Amino acid sequence: MPTLFDTYTFKDITLRNRIVVGPMCQYTAQEGVPNDWHNVHYPTLARGGAALVVVEATAVSPEGRITPGCLGLWNDEQAAAFAPITAAISKAGAVPGIQLAHAGRKASAHVPWEGDDHIPESDPAGWQPIAPSPVAFGANLPRVPTEMTLDDIARVKADFVRAAERARDAGFKWLMLHFAHGYLAQSFWSTHSNKRTDQYGGSAENRGRFLLETLEAVRAVWPENLPLSARFGVIEFDGQDEQTLAESITLVQKMKGVGLDFLDVSIGFSTPTANIPWGAGFMAPYAQRVKQEAALPVTTSWYISEGRQADALIRTGALDLATLGRPFLANPHWPYEAARALHVKDAGKVLPPSYGWWLARYQ
Repeated sequence: MPTLFDTYTFKDITLRNRIVVGPMCQYTAQEGVPNDWHNVHYPTLARGGAALVVVEATAVSPEGRITPGCLGLWNDEQAAAFAPITAAISKAGAVPGIQLAHAGRKASAHVPWEGDDHIPESDPAGWQPIAPSPVAFGANLPRVPTEMTLDDIARVKADFVRAAERARDAGFKWLMLHFAHGYLAQSFWSTHSNKRTDQYGGSAENRGRFLLETLEAVRAVWPENLPLSARFGVIEFDGQDEQTLAESITLVQKMKGVGLDFLDVSIGFSTPTANIPWGAGFMAPYAQRVKQEAALPVTTSWYISEGRQADALIRTGALDLATLGRPFLANPHWPYEAARALHVKDAGKVLPPSYGWWLARYQ
């Protein structure tokens, strides 16, 4: 059986272990362009020993940003600024990945430490969100989005395609589409946010149409030898869990049919009234069910924080990769800590020699 520190080969990509740094918004970009913060942050995570480093949610258009500080890939200046980051991640021994996103009705918000709420309509720093239907998320995000026309839908799909092309050309080797967390794609899928009566609303088949069409369009430009993944909210914890999960798995099977290679199993976050059962690794059973019923490799990232815990999820087959977020912010060298906890031989070799040699010598 595989372990956390076994390699993982998928298509033409070989990961040095099963540890993934998940996308975590930094909210420090200007006009979507990566800067010194990102130039240090992402290579540091790669040098820490993870196998795959996925760059934070990166907007496919200005309107698709969550906040004014979000990264973007809607122009060539942004793409050029990503190239040194992908090169540095690769040089550190990790695979560079990126998550492409459109925030939908959750767009035009303050950065979290400045309120994490919608920017007032009177503030020129904000912009008008768009969504499948004119339904506000609620709570601290009360702004009513503009309902998307069919032309808007076509434009956003094209934005995803162009961003994927720029990601490819900037040197990214693993692409993730953000179809979760109440952002645009999830809003099409969720009955909480999609009240349309045309071909993009109503039935599960119609609500999934935007996701499938976007995925298929991106697959056409993303190299076949490189993984195309998605983060998808398969459950809402809103009292309709079994129906939502069953419909989501059916949609995942369809995604696989149009080119999805790998799934990051997550939560919908489409309603502020959800009753989420927070706890250690609580999404792993749902990920395992998706893996079994959709016959697709999976990961998940919720409250996985200890090496033994992550290793057990890999060994039992619940996950193919273990994705972590905040533990890497607390300790960029988390893989070394995990290797020691698991008594991996030559644990210091998880890190670059400039660190690992010293640590191994004086353990």
